[in-house]
Amino acid sequence: MLRVAYLTIFLFVNIVSYKLDNDDITEIPNSMSRGRFFPLFSVIRFANSQCLASNNLNGTCFTRRECRNYGGIPSGSCANGHGICCVFQKTCGSTTNVNNTYFTNPEYPTTYERQGRCTITVQRCNSNICQLRLDFLEFNLAPPNSSGICDLDLLLVSSSGSRIPRICGENANQHVYVDFNDDTPIMISIDTNTGYPTDRRWNIRIQQLPCDATYKAPNGCLQYYDSVTGTVTSFNYGTTQNPREPPIGTRQIANTNYGVCVRMAQGYCAIEWSQTNSNSFTVSGDTGAFDSTLIGNMMS
Repeated sequence: MLRVAYLTIFLFVNIVSYKLDNDDITEIPNSMSRGRFFPLFSVIRFANSQCLASNNLNGTCFTRRECRNYGGIPSGSCANGHGICCVFQKTCGSTTNVNNTYFTNPEYPTTYERQGRCTITVQRCNSNICQLRLDFLEFNLAPPNSSGICDLDLLLVSSSGSRIPRICGENANQHVYVDFNDDTPIMISIDTNTGYPTDRRWNIRIQQLPCDATYKAPNGCLQYYDSVTGTVTSFNYGTTQNPREPPIGTRQIANTNYGVCVRMAQGYCAIEWSQTNSNSFTVSGDTGAFDSTLIGNMMS
């Protein structure tokens, strides 16, 4: 009878030790001994949610085996010590369906000195994902030409659900939102041309947002801010002239028609916009003097 009891317990443990992919839940067995012969087993379940790794990057909570099988880097613990905070760093030619993936140039953080296209393919990690948020933790490419065209280096995002402008130059700490169109993967590419010498490097965090998330950006918003104070800057904004095209030195990127949105905070009913300094706001066709016809009178 003892042999039958041991066999039954062994089979039960192997049946319940698995990962529920559809629910983004991991289950692992946990054994406890009682008495002399009969060990007791419990099942520990934890969500594959976001975690903060020991290197201060955002990861996903998995078991150590899952992290290794998915090609991640174990970095710290999560789920009260039952899981491993797994960080995913991908580069050219990669495909990912894991939340909080970091897309970097090869040999990052060293500079990138090759010419061509570097692409990562992003697939939804589950059917409830509707949007990506791309955070440019580090982003340094060749600047635009004197007409504001990104004709050497540029970022390209292919998505039938969003219109993403071509971006180049210096854009650390910028971000964009990209809509998924059903199960169609999103391609994120960076084109480089070594004809212009510069310290090229990038580190882009790719966060997948659930369809029912309250922090998802509204339709038409390429950028979305949710704090009551902050600073909004155009792509490639800077206080020094464009080093590529003196003496004009324009940093403005052409053909960038996009929406910047601010979430309404509780207890607030209006937004006040102001320049950070007297030279921080100018656009094409700047008259150089006050013109009342250029002042808008309606905000939606």
